[in-house]
Amino acid sequence: MLPRSPASLRSLRCARTFSSSRSAAAAAEGKIVASVVFERLPVVIPKIHPVVYAFQEFSFRWRQQYRRKYPDDVLGKAEARGKGDYQIDYVPAPRITEADKANDRKSLQRALDNKLYLLLYGKTFGAPDGKPVWHFPEKVYENEDTLRLCAESALKSVLGGLDNTYFVGNAPMAHMVAEQTENSSVSPFKRFFFKSQVIGTTKLDVGKCEDHVWVTKDELLEYFPEHKALFDKMIIHIR
Repeated sequence: MLPRSPASLRSLRCARTFSSSRSAAAAAEGKIVASVVFERLPVVIPKIHPVVYAFQEFSFRWRQQYRRKYPDDVLGKAEARGKGDYQIDYVPAPRITEADKANDRKSLQRALDNKLYLLLYGKTFGAPDGKPVWHFPEKVYENEDTLRLCAESALKSVLGGLDNTYFVGNAPMAHMVAEQTENSSVSPFKRFFFKSQVIGTTKLDVGKCEDHVWVTKDELLEYFPEHKALFDKMIIHIR
């Protein structure tokens, strides 16, 4: 084994000093919480906005005025191509499900043309007086190698595994600083939000909470009216 050079020893000592000072600074600033915005993507194509539909109709009629006219014999051959004795009876599935009719927010089989977000009801870090509140799956950062691993651990503890999940990127999508309130003895802390998505399933067993819901973007603001400005930037404007 080759001996270390003085330069490498100096860089190693500097790295250790930086790591120690960074840990001390993090402890002085307060705790860090990794929160997971767990979403189910739309299952069916959303309905077209009336303004967009009107523009598409106008654009189609405008193009029809200046389209190239082909000879009748060419059009006849095109219409005859692909015809056969078979016939397919296609009946689309209903867009409104039984969960929609019953307003069952615990079901993933609702609001098929919208994104759904998982919210948990229970005790979490920073809650006033330690009372249960609505929150995203989250965990206080301890000694994980990365903050994303901390976020994965938070979601895994709720679902029992990560088989039907996909984390979008390694970096958080947003963060917020939670200030100390009169009803809370918790020091100010930072909450970092990671995005994750449901894949390959229509049912998930959610545990380790008193209750849970799958809500749309508009319904989400009913649970966090005080954070409307943040979620407007973080979720509402992200497609």
